Amino acid sequence: MKFVPVAAVALLATGAAHAGGYVAPVTPVEPAPVVAPVIAPASDWTGFYAGLQYGQGSGDQTEEGFDDVSSDLDAYGLHAGYNHDFGRFVLGGELDYNRLDIDTVADKGDLWRLRGRAGYDAGRFMPYVTLGAARVSADLGGGLDLSETGVTYGIGADFKVTEQIVVGAEYTRQNFRDVADIDGLDVDGDMVQLRASFRF
Repeated sequence: MKFVPVAAVALLATGAAHAGGYVAPVTPVEPAPVVAPVIAPASDWTGFYAGLQYGQGSGDQTEEGFDDVSSDLDAYGLHAGYNHDFGRFVLGGELDYNRLDIDTVADKGDLWRLRGRAGYDAGRFMPYVTLGAARVSADLGGGLDLSETGVTYGIGADFKVTEQIVVGAEYTRQNFRDVADIDGLDVDGDMVQLRASFRF
């Protein structure tokens, strides 16, 4: 019966061999590097610009004791200005010229405007408000020459197609009071225009 202790010793030796057998080394897994998100550079509206505009509108002539006179008009011309971007807000100034083709007037009129603009920098998109002075001149017929300075105000929005090319739309209103030194004779105009500008 000596084989029983021998078998027990063999079993213990075999278990010990398995217990202390070869173990493959564990290679530590390195975490993947964290890649910071790519942030597009902020848009900057600072700089000079110039361009063209075209649109349509209407003019209303009112005077106490007389019927109101309304006319449709086309307006087209040039503009140039400068913006300064303060981060969130954009301030600037603009001078523009519009040639007015008024339905009820044989001769074309001229409209000059010098305006301030205040906008919000939303990247490529900039909504804005505008306020300034307007100078209009036109031969209204019947011996009445319109040559007056008034107030202009409006809203608009610009969009950068590229950093140099900007397109936009704008609504403005022009108010002229006591035209031709006639108390109570007022001329008001509304225009909606499309604009295209090149930034320098």
